[in-house]
Amino acid sequence: MSSIDMRPDSHGKVRDIYDCGDSLLMVASDRISAFDYILPDEIPYKGEILTRISAFWFDRFADLMPNHMISMDVADFPEEYHKYAEYLTGRSMLVKKAKTVPIECIVRGYLTGSGKKTYDQDGTVCGIKLPDGLTEASKLPEPIFTPSTKAAIGDHDENISFERCAELVGNDVATQLRDASLSIYNAAAEYAATRGIIIADTKFEFGFIDGKLTLIDECLTPDSSRFWPAEGYEPGHVQPSYDKQYVRDWLRANWDMVGEPPHLPEDVVRGTSARYEEAFKIITGKTFEPMKEIHVTA
Repeated sequence: MSSIDMRPDSHGKVRDIYDCGDSLLMVASDRISAFDYILPDEIPYKGEILTRISAFWFDRFADLMPNHMISMDVADFPEEYHKYAEYLTGRSMLVKKAKTVPIECIVRGYLTGSGKKTYDQDGTVCGIKLPDGLTEASKLPEPIFTPSTKAAIGDHDENISFERCAELVGNDVATQLRDASLSIYNAAAEYAATRGIIIADTKFEFGFIDGKLTLIDECLTPDSSRFWPAEGYEPGHVQPSYDKQYVRDWLRANWDMVGEPPHLPEDVVRGTSARYEEAFKIITGKTFEPMKEIHVTA
């Protein structure tokens, strides 16, 4: 079965969410988004890779930060989802409900992307003054917390200062978001370095469960992060990557950002899928193999 024939309660750029009463079922599709658009082509196995990478990090950092994961085993899902086991296996996660904080928690360890644009204009990123003389892919003196607003599908997230973040969610919550984001990023970057990967930047989302700040959504995936190979790293130019930067670069070269995004050529689809699989292998230490259907008794 290639999908679920039930309407999701929430339909995101990549994930569909089903309300299960006291929990949620998050299902990662193979859709891919770029520049806040959902592209017309899917990337094979992408949803499963994202889910399994998130689960890897959730397990690794469980003692550092609570997360919302309950189970990835379809047998643990509500009974009405068991008949979709073939589709759900590997790409879905039963999670605790949380009161979501409406802030994208971005941590940057290197200068690239939208941060590089504002730095070139006035030497700052999200209101944070950086040293002079930095260039594309320069390592920052220390990782910085650069939050943004959460935009609706089709709209663009807006980078904001920490002060603006505090105005939106309160100083105490903003401080918790900043400290948790930096703590997780630093731990992940230290681990990734042992695997030959530089985590240039990443995005976290948080919510409150039973009054406690909790890591939710996805975690340190190729969709939410820039992963660069450490071998050959050299500031001054755009780095090769294991994430969807490959798709962004193709779009910039072949689309004027007007109207709906174009179809991706087959070689870009295959190349992107291969990059996701390589990211999975390097991060987890395991070769990616699609999970087989788990047979459950209805």
